[in-house]
Amino acid sequence: MYLEVLSCQPMSNPRPTPLLFVHGASHGAWCWVNFLDYFAAHGYAAHALNLRGHGGSDGKERLRWARLRDFVQDIAQVAAGLPKAPVVIGHCSGGLVVQKYLESQPAAAGILLASVPPGGSLAPYLRLVRRHPWGALRSLLTLDSRAYLNSPRLVRESFFSAGCPDEVVNECWRRIEPDSALASLDMLGFGLPRPERVKVPMLVMGAANDRQIRCAEVEATARAYGTQAVIFPGLAHHMMLDTGWPTVAERMCAWLAEQGL
Repeated sequence: MYLEVLSCQPMSNPRPTPLLFVHGASHGAWCWVNFLDYFAAHGYAAHALNLRGHGGSDGKERLRWARLRDFVQDIAQVAAGLPKAPVVIGHCSGGLVVQKYLESQPAAAGILLASVPPGGSLAPYLRLVRRHPWGALRSLLTLDSRAYLNSPRLVRESFFSAGCPDEVVNECWRRIEPDSALASLDMLGFGLPRPERVKVPMLVMGAANDRQIRCAEVEATARAYGTQAVIFPGLAHHMMLDTGWPTVAERMCAWLAEQGL
């Protein structure tokens, strides 16, 4: 299967360990553009894949039937083509896919940003239902998140802080795309990760103003992996695009250096 990968190579003083970024539901590799440039400037070969059915990758005709295990296979395919086992980095539902990947696949480390916790996405989904019952119902009936995220206002409310520029929010809204119904069911409880199987160092981060994944859930994820959560004040769910994203990238870069990566 062809999987589209966006890559940014370091110009000088390359570090030995590549980074592989995994997007969340209804998004694509484009959401990592800030981080690709940032980490390449800091010596890392940085890669962001479009999971099957997303962006320019194959599989759009079968996307709604893709499972979490299929997305894990996508990461494994791209990672196998890298010169060394990468640090695997996931956001939101992409973080859950990364957790599943790390159970059995080689990696140097894992980093989770505003990730769905190991216990699944039921609690975040119920909060969405309480806030926007009709939008959540339309998304469920049509199996298309665009039925809910159908305006820049809702995209801002869901993902961004009040101070984020309109052009960033609008670009995200324009790029929202369909996703897998079966993977959504897996995340509710039918395909959850086993943290005890993960043996690599983990960095778990969250945002204080996140309306999708609460700080308590980020902290629970960190405990499951034997570490402490890093919570960023003033940031919302899209920690890699929201105003203040360089602070997140800086913390990640410092942690990678601490790990000798």
